[in-house]
Amino acid sequence: MAEHQEGFVLTTVDSIINSVRRTVGAKAMDVSAPVVNWARKSALWPMTFGLACCAIEMIATGAGRFDIDRFGAGVFRPSPRQSDLIIIAGTVTLKMGPVVRRVYEQMPEPKWAMAMGACASTGGPFDSYSTMQGVDRCIPVDVYIPGCPPRPEALLYGLMRLQDIIMREAPSAYIFESDGTVRRQRQLEGDEELQDISPLDREAEEVMSAISK
Repeated sequence: MAEHQEGFVLTTVDSIINSVRRTVGAKAMDVSAPVVNWARKSALWPMTFGLACCAIEMIATGAGRFDIDRFGAGVFRPSPRQSDLIIIAGTVTLKMGPVVRRVYEQMPEPKWAMAMGACASTGGPFDSYSTMQGVDRCIPVDVYIPGCPPRPEALLYGLMRLQDIIMREAPSAYIFESDGTVRRQRQLEGDEELQDISPLDREAEEVMSAISK
């Protein structure tokens, strides 16, 4: 009986906290959305993560000639738990898909993903049995950068487009629900209401389930 009462009290307190967080906290964050989004877009921390030749161009972007630090995104972190941006630079094989998914899930919210190059976006010239035809089959992608490989200027342009996307997001969407899920919302041009962004579509879930078996 004591255990039941203790569990009831904890559940009640948790529900009250979640209710306050979704009402008062969400409204307060939406009011300060321009400031919060500006701070987030100006301090992106990419993860030190490269798969193939596009990673060489990503490394060059961080050098003095192109200076990605101008955009506040030059602090490449060695751990996904310290990163909020993952740049998929290179070819993603079917064996690498679950690893990319696991690394992405280890990143804290809010987090974003960029597919750098033709291989990461669509599989590139490798229409083979071992190559994933686009990294968006295992993680949600925010910005696609074409090229084989794209030059550092293209990566910087994609970074600026990601900053534009961040400025249109609703900060309160990253307030966790009681079950730990996050419903990402984004204000798109021409839309009157915020749109929910699903983490993965049905086809991507089928691909990931087939790979995991």
